[in-house]
Amino acid sequence: MCVYTDILGFSIPSYGLMIVTGVIIANIISLFLHRKNSMDSYDLIIVEAYCLLGGFIGAKSLYLFISRDSIDWNMIGDPEYFSMLMNSGFVFYGGLIGGLLFALIPYKLHKIDVMYFLRRYAFMAPLAHGFGRIGCFCAGCCYGVPYDGPLAVVFPEDSFAIHGVKLFPVQIVEAAGLLLIAIIVLFITIKLKSGYSIEIYLLLYAVLRFILENYRYDKERGIYLGLSTSQWIGIVMVSVAVISLFLRRKKTDKKMVLH
Repeated sequence: MCVYTDILGFSIPSYGLMIVTGVIIANIISLFLHRKNSMDSYDLIIVEAYCLLGGFIGAKSLYLFISRDSIDWNMIGDPEYFSMLMNSGFVFYGGLIGGLLFALIPYKLHKIDVMYFLRRYAFMAPLAHGFGRIGCFCAGCCYGVPYDGPLAVVFPEDSFAIHGVKLFPVQIVEAAGLLLIAIIVLFITIKLKSGYSIEIYLLLYAVLRFILENYRYDKERGIYLGLSTSQWIGIVMVSVAVISLFLRRKKTDKKMVLH
């Protein structure tokens, strides 16, 4: 585990490197599937670009909201402090919400069938996110609770995690769970021809994240009524996914009756 990775003499943040790796791998798989269907690859790139932009804005915005009490707002005009603030701290759920909201732009502006892309390529989100969690492990952010059991990890002094203490490897557990979710979503989309990929993804990840939040030990949790911000958002996500499944299923059954 290392905060920076040396490549050709350059020190690159491991967190960013792993996210880029995940996005590249997700895109390679997506472009292969996309060309197999003789669809316009430019539409996929346009939708993804808007989603990534919305994801970045949403992830940073939610982080700033959760961390608002610890931010020195009097220093916000200082370039060095502002740069440090912008380069540290993101909340995935904020990115997910932001990405979905920004997906409306290509639908309105470019008349692209956005839902087709979101449903067919939903696996890209957990795949890239899984690599991002490996990046978290390398950097030491989003670390786990003190733990003296199997697979316990001790982070070095230059890590963002508390060092010299055995911790639960929550980042790696979540990364493994996310990669498994990506495989499941890809399987039901390609092999089972299911149109419920988004709902399945939201359900599986919300449950995974809700459980693993109990094993997180980093300070910025945003606790409200005993639950973290991510747990509250997870409850909303599960509700939205279940309602969507019910309504879409009901709509499908009604069409079958009419025919």
